[in-house]
Amino acid sequence: MRRSEHDQVAAGHRNGGFSSALGFVIACVGSAVGLGNIWLFPYRLGQFGGAAFLIPYLLFVFLFGWVGLSAEFAVGRLAGTGTIGAYELCFASRAPKWKRLGSVVGWLPLLGSLGIAIGYAVIMGWVLNSLAGAVTGQLMTADPAAFFSAAAADFGNPVWHGAVVLAVCLLLMFGVTAGIEKASGILMPLFYVLFIVLAVWVAAQPGALEGYRFLFIPDWGKLLEPYTWVMAMGQAFFSLSITGSGMIVYGAYLDKSADIPKASLRTALFDTMAALLSALAVMPAVFAYGLDVKSGPPLMFITMPTVFQQMPLGRLFAVFFFVSVFFAGITSLINMLEAVSESWQTRFRLPRKAAVLLCSAVTLGVGLFLEGEAAVGAWMDFITIQVVPAGAVLGAVCVYYVLGWKKLRAELETGRDKPVSPLFGPVGKYVYVPLTVLVVILGVALGGIG
Repeated sequence: MRRSEHDQVAAGHRNGGFSSALGFVIACVGSAVGLGNIWLFPYRLGQFGGAAFLIPYLLFVFLFGWVGLSAEFAVGRLAGTGTIGAYELCFASRAPKWKRLGSVVGWLPLLGSLGIAIGYAVIMGWVLNSLAGAVTGQLMTADPAAFFSAAAADFGNPVWHGAVVLAVCLLLMFGVTAGIEKASGILMPLFYVLFIVLAVWVAAQPGALEGYRFLFIPDWGKLLEPYTWVMAMGQAFFSLSITGSGMIVYGAYLDKSADIPKASLRTALFDTMAALLSALAVMPAVFAYGLDVKSGPPLMFITMPTVFQQMPLGRLFAVFFFVSVFFAGITSLINMLEAVSESWQTRFRLPRKAAVLLCSAVTLGVGLFLEGEAAVGAWMDFITIQVVPAGAVLGAVCVYYVLGWKKLRAELETGRDKPVSPLFGPVGKYVYVPLTVLVVILGVALGGIG
C-alpha cells in the first residue's frame, strides 16, 4: 500500500464520513429498502405460507445481516476506500504481488452495482411519471395499464428518467457523504410515516381483512417445502443489498468508533420493518378492492393505481404512495451510483464531480435504450440473477478466505466494548459463504429467487 493510501485510511476518506453511527445506519437502511420490499415481499409473504414464511425469512435476514453486512462494512472501513481498493487490500494482505488480481476481481461486483443502477433508474423514472400523474390527476382518470404502457415503452419516458438520474447526480456531486446522510435522514423517516398513514387508512377499508389473512395466517405445511426456504433466502439476501460493492463504500465512510456488527443488525431490523410495513399497506388494499395479487411492476403501476381510483381520497393517497416509493428507490440508487463513482474517482484519479458525471452519463445513456418493460426486465434478470450474486460471492470469499478471519475480527472489534462472538468467524466461513454460492446456483436454475 502506498504512503498516500495509508494516510487516507488514517485520516478518513477524502469524500468525508458519516457524522454519527445513526446517520450511517439510516443511510444503509436507505440503500437496503428498495422496490423489492414494496412489490415483491408482500406477495412472497402471502404466497409461501403467510406468518410461516416469516420464520425462514427472519432467520436469513439475521444471518445475512450479522455476518454478511458486517463483513462488507468492515472491509470497506479497513481499506478506507470502496470496491476496487477493498479487493486490492484483501489480496495484497496475502502477498503484495496479488494486489493486481484483487483489482481485476473487484470489477465484477462494481459492474453489478452499475448494472442495477441502470435498470433501477429506468424503473424510478416510471415511479416519477406515476407520481406526476397522481399530482395532476391524470392517473386517476386514465386506464392504469395504458398509462403505464405509455411510459414503459421504447424511449417512452426520457424526461422523468433523466430527472431521476440528474437528481442523484447533483446530490452526489455537491453533497458526497453529508448529502447522502442528510437525504437519507429526511427521506427514510418520511417513507415510514407515509406508509404508516397508508396502512392505517387501508385497514379501515371493507374487505381489508382478507389481505391480512393472506399475509399472516400461517400455513405451516409450507415450512416443509424447500421452495419456501429458497425464496425466503433469496428475498432476505437481495433485500439487504449484499452485492460485494455498495455497502463496502459506505463502510469506507464509517468512523473507527462505530460498532459494525451492531450497525449491521440495526440495518437488517429497519429493512425488515419497511418490508412488513409495505405488506400492511399494499396487500389489504389489493384484497379490499378484489384485484389480482401480482408481484412485479403490475402490482405497483397498475394494481395500486386501480385501488386509488376506487377509494375515497384516492388521489391524495396515490401521491402518498408514489412519494414513498420514490423515497425508497432514490436512496437505493444513491448507494449504487456512489459505489461506482467512488471507485472510478479513486482508481482513475478523477475529480469527484467528473467521476459522478461520468457514472451518471453511462447510467442514463445505456438506460435510455432500456425504457421498454421487456428490455429492462431482461436486463435486470441478467444483472440480478447472474452478475450481482456472483459479485456477492466474490466479496464473501475475499473477506472470509483471502483477507482472513484474524484481520476481519480485528476490524469488527474496533469500536466495540466487547469481542465479537466466537461463532462469528465459523458461521461466516462455513455457513454464509456457501449460502452465497447457493444463491447463485439456485437463481440461475430457477430463473431468479429474489
